Amino acid sequence: MPYKPLDNKIYLASKSPRRRELLRQVGVDFELLSLRTDPARGVDVSEEAYPNEDPLAYVARVANEKGAFAWNVLQMRRHPLRPVLTADTTVTIDGLILGKPENNEEAVEMLGRLSGRTHQVLTSVAVHYTDMALQVTQVSDVRFAKLSPDAIKAYCATPEPYDKAGGYGIQGLAALFVEHIEGSHSGIMGLPLFETANLLRKAGVPV
Repeated sequence: MPYKPLDNKIYLASKSPRRRELLRQVGVDFELLSLRTDPARGVDVSEEAYPNEDPLAYVARVANEKGAFAWNVLQMRRHPLRPVLTADTTVTIDGLILGKPENNEEAVEMLGRLSGRTHQVLTSVAVHYTDMALQVTQVSDVRFAKLSPDAIKAYCATPEPYDKAGGYGIQGLAALFVEHIEGSHSGIMGLPLFETANLLRKAGVPV
């Protein structure tokens, strides 16, 4: 059994507004724990894939490395000890890892690759607390309708593609592209709530 947390609050080591919204949706109280993610200033945990790294192994590794680093950070900063939640989401098709597009050209290429096909959205969640390191990876299948070049161009002219793996967000305008999903809608958004709640309960957080 884990040590009982001092309260029912957790740390969320993520800048994703979608993950914040999803945790609030299910009543999880959290405090943000900042990690550096700006390449210009240096990053605390690299999200670069290793050569020929399997997408499942990649997303699990990054989530776990973020969690281990965040747990060390909160101890070094002498924060009250609470479970820390981290997550990583990636999109994969044809064995390729599709990260966040860096520019319009990359976003257009990604959407063109996904057009009319089924791809996978992988979200790995990690919870670190005391000597516990819990993790689960959720996989969802998403099928896109066939997208016209004009539709792709119009979408990529919005801000939506550029902070999201695979170049789209299902909670935004790209919902119009989705013909079918099989898996977890919240997982596709960036935090599978069923799996996350199970991990938090194991760490002593009532959800």
